[in-house]
Amino acid sequence: MADSRRTSRRSFFQLGAGAALLCSIGGEEVDLAKPGAARRADAAAARVPRPPASRALNQELPRPTPAPGGSYREYWIQARSIGWNIVPTGRDDWHGHKITGKTSFRAYVYQEMTAGFAEPKGGINMPGPTLYAEVGDVLVVHFRNADTKLKQAVTMHPHGVRYNPEYDGAYLGKYTRAGGFVAPGEEFTYFWECVPGAAGAWPYHDHGPNHTLNTFRGLFGAIVINERGAKIPDVNYTLMLHQLTPPITGLNRAFQCINGRAFAGNTPTLKAKVGQDVALHVFGMDSNFHDFHMHGHRWRDTGGAPTDTTTVGPSETITARFTEDNPGRWLYHCHVFSHQDEGMAGWYDVEA
Repeated sequence: MADSRRTSRRSFFQLGAGAALLCSIGGEEVDLAKPGAARRADAAAARVPRPPASRALNQELPRPTPAPGGSYREYWIQARSIGWNIVPTGRDDWHGHKITGKTSFRAYVYQEMTAGFAEPKGGINMPGPTLYAEVGDVLVVHFRNADTKLKQAVTMHPHGVRYNPEYDGAYLGKYTRAGGFVAPGEEFTYFWECVPGAAGAWPYHDHGPNHTLNTFRGLFGAIVINERGAKIPDVNYTLMLHQLTPPITGLNRAFQCINGRAFAGNTPTLKAKVGQDVALHVFGMDSNFHDFHMHGHRWRDTGGAPTDTTTVGPSETITARFTEDNPGRWLYHCHVFSHQDEGMAGWYDVEA
């Protein structure tokens, strides 16, 4: 008989979800569960000095080239803090009731810009822009720290792609390389190679000195890499499942969110038509496990088995891909009931 005391990977994270979250920032420890922790973390991050090895200029760094048939895919992205309303309608459209109390806080987001950072490209969203490429391409991401409020270095750290250590986008203390410390007002260009084996959906996020807090309050996005020449889905959605808690927001309650919003009518309303090829890229973007469930639909998991509920853990991704055949209004939500009831739910509308 199996030992009932054994702790699974999932239960380990669930046990830790309510524990204190200690962050080390430039040699200072901050407990994010305590009141005022966000202010202390921001102040500590603002005091972190520039590591000497991070001073290299872009023109001194290697420039990888695309594989034969590939190309450079260029993006201009800036990071900035903004006022963000988690429940902009003030209501839960599923249960038809008003959400009371304050629902706005200072978020930190990635914003896509036009070439040369000339002007914003579209609106401000959480998550940041989805970066698209094919195997063989090189993603060229021109990044600017445009924030004027929090006075700390931030970065862009990718999953799934290949890169030189300079383009890791990670603060490593005294070992930090050029892309791991982008101070306010500075710019840096990352080169990320979409090598064979990189096809799929991957997160990117801040990995600067204050990466835990900044990722929790919105500095994240997605990279979607297709096999070269593969059919692109007719409908592509990126869905980030994450919580926004009082230590992060300063609000008096927790919200379970999809793309920075909580409760149906505020979370993304997905749309498709019968006959379309639909791909839903679902990410776990906090310290919890979530179960993505969609009513009336099925897809295949990574082992090829049919499913309608798939688990995503911290920084894990699943892609639910199917041919749409079922018109109507459908719920999608996290099937962890406490997450669902605290806002992690939305609508999927399918036209005949």
